[in-house]
Amino acid sequence: MAVESQGGRPLVLGLLLCVLGPVVSHAGKILLIPVDGSHWLSMLGAIQQLQQRGHEIVVLAPDASLYIRDGAFYTLKTYPVPFQREDVKESFVSLGHNVFENDSFLQRVIKTYKKIKKDSAMLLSGCSHLLHKELMASLAESSFDVMLTDPFLPCSPIVAQYLSLPTVFFLHALPCSLEFEATQCPNPFSYVPRPLSSHSDHMTFLQRVKNMLIAFSQNFLCDVVYSPYATLASEFLQREVTVQDLLSSASVWLFRSDFVKDYPRPIMPNMVFVGGINCLHQNPLSQ
Repeated sequence: MAVESQGGRPLVLGLLLCVLGPVVSHAGKILLIPVDGSHWLSMLGAIQQLQQRGHEIVVLAPDASLYIRDGAFYTLKTYPVPFQREDVKESFVSLGHNVFENDSFLQRVIKTYKKIKKDSAMLLSGCSHLLHKELMASLAESSFDVMLTDPFLPCSPIVAQYLSLPTVFFLHALPCSLEFEATQCPNPFSYVPRPLSSHSDHMTFLQRVKNMLIAFSQNFLCDVVYSPYATLASEFLQREVTVQDLLSSASVWLFRSDFVKDYPRPIMPNMVFVGGINCLHQNPLSQ
């Protein structure tokens, strides 16, 4: 069976050193559950480096993935889902169109809510199929040492808790500042601007009020997306679980970000910033 979370902490630190440094003490077996699209593409460089250092990587993804395909430096294991690749593509295309529309804040909230309702139902159905008993039994028999995942969809943390795997999160950010709630990190409205606010860390009183209202509206949208995962996790794990419980189980958070492009804010000891790790090394120009 998979190792317990406390016993796996040395291996989690080993994985972190492997990603950030040139030396690793021993190889491990890594279960990787990615999120399709740019989330997956941003992971590829780190995955390749892990494989070159002797780690065995198994990528678990739905068979309707748009970008996640067979690779030379990992083993791909797929599971069936009740939607097609064309459905995923349509979701990505419509998201791109929405980003460039010049709407008011209220219009953006309404459009985002409608799209979230549609897409979240599809993604939740994929998560339900991932939590199939036979697939979970197969993963348990594989004796993984650690899970590496992007927690944008909280399905992989459900799997990690079921298998008692120590977990490393590899991400840019989560909606509604969920990463700060999960790590109990201070996130004050007074000087931490929320996405879409267009504010800096120096705000007037009215801007702070607006910042707070934006956070409340985002929390409403996130509740639409994430509350069904808490219900699904509670049923699958047979105990009461919240999304915050799922996310707070991570041992290390690797953020593809850097303070050079963000405002100063509090962070927690297990939040490590690795901005640029997904960038390719380029040769100098010939002229």
